[in-house]
Amino acid sequence: MAAAVEATIDLRAIAHNVGVVRERSGADVMAVVKADGYGHGAVPVARTALAAGAVEVGVATIAEALALRQGGIAAPVVAWLHTSQSDFAAAIRTGVEVVVSSPRQLAAVVAAARAVGRSAEVGVKVDTGLNRGGVAPDEWPTTVDLLARSTAERSVTLRTMMSHLAWADEPGHPGNDEQARCLGDREQDLRRAGLRPQRVHLANSAAALTRRDLPGDLVRAGIAIYGRTPVPALGDFDLIPAMTLTAEISLIKNVLAGQGISYGHTWTAPRDTVVALLPCGYADGVPRLLSNQFEVWIDGRRYPNVGRVCMDQFAIELGPDGGGVTEGDRAVLFGAGAHGEPTALDWARLCGTIDYEILTGVRGRRVRRYLDVLAD
Repeated sequence: MAAAVEATIDLRAIAHNVGVVRERSGADVMAVVKADGYGHGAVPVARTALAAGAVEVGVATIAEALALRQGGIAAPVVAWLHTSQSDFAAAIRTGVEVVVSSPRQLAAVVAAARAVGRSAEVGVKVDTGLNRGGVAPDEWPTTVDLLARSTAERSVTLRTMMSHLAWADEPGHPGNDEQARCLGDREQDLRRAGLRPQRVHLANSAAALTRRDLPGDLVRAGIAIYGRTPVPALGDFDLIPAMTLTAEISLIKNVLAGQGISYGHTWTAPRDTVVALLPCGYADGVPRLLSNQFEVWIDGRRYPNVGRVCMDQFAIELGPDGGGVTEGDRAVLFGAGAHGEPTALDWARLCGTIDYEILTGVRGRRVRRYLDVLAD
């Protein structure tokens, strides 16, 4: 039985997209599955991506990494966003690589390694110009010194050096080359201290697809493995969107000319017409900002939303003849767009945001259904 609100995740698309990233980048792929796999489910996506050739899995937090381990993911898992409450000891026990962004974080990892009695796998993130996460330039010498000392005493094993681009979605921006040069300089600092990271990486999805020349042993693919293009102006790169969001038509009713729909009557029927109710709203990831702007797709036709999107429901107009739609039919809210249905990018443009936010915002009562790689 289909759920009232359903996110169908095509794992075959995930596998295809990993292949696209590998081919275009010419590098190994880290599948980034933070935020519960961008709303697609971290464990199924990780399992699929690894089977398709990805060599590592990346997340933001240690809690996300531990959930992967509990889900049976045995491949290298890397976590790079930490607070004073992060459980470094649990990461060390489960073989999760901890990427640090300050000498204070590194000291905390070293202390946890000593307490656990086991060397910690660590990475170091360098701030090369994004001015977000990463070791700041003024703290870099202290970090290198501590990293050298803790490596010598075998409290830590240096595995990764990484950074993040500020202009990856502008492939020709000179800042990308400057950040690459900065990362190279910082790698030389490590080598002069006797440290040799096993992996160096800089490129995210946008750079992986457009800047094969950037240095690195692997690329970190996030949005691309979910089938959304990180640089829409340059096309879809043969990526296949993996998520289709659908909802059941729960109620159909006649509305007379002049009657308003939903809170504040922001839409008034200009004629006698038929409307349908869908049992999902902003609590499920349908942005209220979309009110009176978006369309859904039912059996080859688009129908407009009318009235405000509510927490649990929104209405669409079917027209005077009802369009042949019946209660129990399913509407596609967004999908791949191959058949004329709306896409997550359509929603994002209407809201003045990016499709990353749309995908990660699908939540609430939605139920995920997976199309398996091995399915017919």
